Amino acid sequence: MSDFTNQKSVLITGGAGFIGSHLVDTLLDQNYQVTALDNFSPFYDRSLKEKNIARALQNPNFQLVEGDILDTELLDGLGEYDAIVHLAARAGVRPSIKDPVAYQVTNVQGTQNMLEFARKRNIKQFVFASSSSVYGISPKVPWSESDAVLMPISPYASTKVSGELMGHVYSHLYDIRFIALRFFTVFGPRQRPDLAINKFARMILDGEKIPVYGDGSTRRDYTYVHDIVQGVMGAINYTQSKYEVINLGNGNPVLLRDLISDIEEVLNLKADINRLPEQPGDVPQTLADIKLAQKLLNYQPQTSFKEGVEKFVEWHKSQKEKVRL
Repeated sequence: MSDFTNQKSVLITGGAGFIGSHLVDTLLDQNYQVTALDNFSPFYDRSLKEKNIARALQNPNFQLVEGDILDTELLDGLGEYDAIVHLAARAGVRPSIKDPVAYQVTNVQGTQNMLEFARKRNIKQFVFASSSSVYGISPKVPWSESDAVLMPISPYASTKVSGELMGHVYSHLYDIRFIALRFFTVFGPRQRPDLAINKFARMILDGEKIPVYGDGSTRRDYTYVHDIVQGVMGAINYTQSKYEVINLGNGNPVLLRDLISDIEEVLNLKADINRLPEQPGDVPQTLADIKLAQKLLNYQPQTSFKEGVEKFVEWHKSQKEKVRL
């Protein structure tokens, strides 16, 4: 792996979101020119995204463009970049089952629009946020990029498979280096409020019952956001081949019941649990084989699940303190 000596300008779609804003901060700290494109979707409170990028907005190397990846006229007005990191998408397995057409439009047509933008502007480095959900209910674990059969079970997962395949087409036809990163359950400060760790911690602190689907035996490969960002940085600078699909996980899955126990321990509070039936579209387990990421991106996750929960809770409490002030 070798760095681009002239790579200074990066466009991040979804740049005000959870992962995107952490990537923005890292790139700015390394003196990149960064443009974040975000439509501030009402999927969750706009003010949370505004907080995410508050520090970046003070940096002269940062530009925020509010707009949608479906708006081709807006895309035509954007500048020149050395790389695109395409994180923008409709997120979530369960909401995608309720509105599959909207997910298809945003995640598939939107990705097509960004690939067309890269083709027209001759941008040769394209990093795509895929998802562990593409593996679906594959019983073979750990999941490897070389697995011949994907078994997605949600519209969201199918849109990510489509993005990977479109990337292969554009890589082949237009000489674009396309790196698809399959993220495995990312968590940490700024995590979306609908995701388990954020939701559970908030509800336990507020004395509310937490909704637990199933018997607590599902397990997820939780990956701390700063580890994910280091993997994305590796992909931005990757030059060895034209097309890759790479897992970014931790390699140490956590049972749902253990996740709750760890949050309880960090908060020093007991959770009040509301048992609910398993949800359609949810997979029983995720587990990443990360050998390819280690080989190609020098990816080495550093943060254990417990450490990550402690950092998240510290951040969450600091946000509540700011509100009180």
